Amino acid sequence: MSRYALFGRSVSKSPSPQIHAAFARQAGIAMAYSAIDVEPEALDAALDAFVAGGGRGANITVPHKEAAFARCTALSERARKAGAVNTLRLDETQWYGDNTDGAGLIRDLTGRHGLDLRGRRTLLLGAGGAARGVAPALLDAGVRELVIVNRNPERADALADVLGEPARAHTRYWEDLANIGDFELVINATSAGRDDGVPLSLPFALCNDLTAAVDLNYGEVAIPFLAWARTAGLRTIVDGLGMLIEQAAESFEIWHGVRPETDAVYALLRAQTPEPKAA
Repeated sequence: MSRYALFGRSVSKSPSPQIHAAFARQAGIAMAYSAIDVEPEALDAALDAFVAGGGRGANITVPHKEAAFARCTALSERARKAGAVNTLRLDETQWYGDNTDGAGLIRDLTGRHGLDLRGRRTLLLGAGGAARGVAPALLDAGVRELVIVNRNPERADALADVLGEPARAHTRYWEDLANIGDFELVINATSAGRDDGVPLSLPFALCNDLTAAVDLNYGEVAIPFLAWARTAGLRTIVDGLGMLIEQAAESFEIWHGVRPETDAVYALLRAQTPEPKAA
C-alpha cells in the first residue's frame, strides 16, 4: 500500500486524510494517508523519514510551503510562479513539486459558487505560502486588479515582483486599508486568528454592493474574517473548505493520474462544518 501524508503545523485534526480516503475508494486505489505535525526545523528530517518508510507523495501546508519549494529538484510552472509548493511527488529519488492551491480556489469559486472573477478589483490579504499559491491563478482567471497587502510589506513586494505584472498586481500598506477604495473580491490569506494573536480588524470601506468575501481558511480559524464579512452585510461569503477539497483532488490526480469527483466529499464535510452565512 502506497503512503501519502500531509505535513504541517497542528494538522492532527485536518480532514485531508478523510478526503483522500474517499477519493481512493472512488478510484479503487489502495493508499494510506496520514497527517504529520512537524515544526519548520524538523521538516527535512521528517520528509526523509517519510521516504525511507515508503512515502510516495505529500501535501504541504502552513508554514512549510516555501521550504518545500526549496526541496524540489523539479517544479511545475505554477509552483515556480508561486515560489511555494503544496504538493510533492517522489519521482524515483527526487521530489517533484506542484502547487494546486490556485486551481483549487478557482474551481471552487467559479464551479461550486458560480462566481465570475473577470474584471473584479481584488484585495489579497497576506503574502505567505497560501497567498503565493493563489495569486497567479487569480490573475489567470481575469481579475482586473490584484492589490496585495501584508503586515510585512517586504513580503508583499516580493510576491508582486514574482507575479511580474505591475500594471495589474501591486502592493499597498496595511495601514492604508481604509484609503485604498473598494473591491469586488476580498480574499483573506492571512493567519489572523490562527496563531499570531493579532485580531483581524478591517474597514468596511473595502466593500461595495458586489463584494464577495473569501477566506482560504475554514472552521474556527476562519471565524474572525467571516464575522467581519457578515457585519459588513456582504451577500457572498465563502470559506476555504471547498478550496481544500478541490486542491486535494488536483493533488490526487498528480499522484495517481485519476481525477476524483468532489461534490459528494464536499457535501459530507460541509455537513460537519456549517457553511458561512451571509448577513
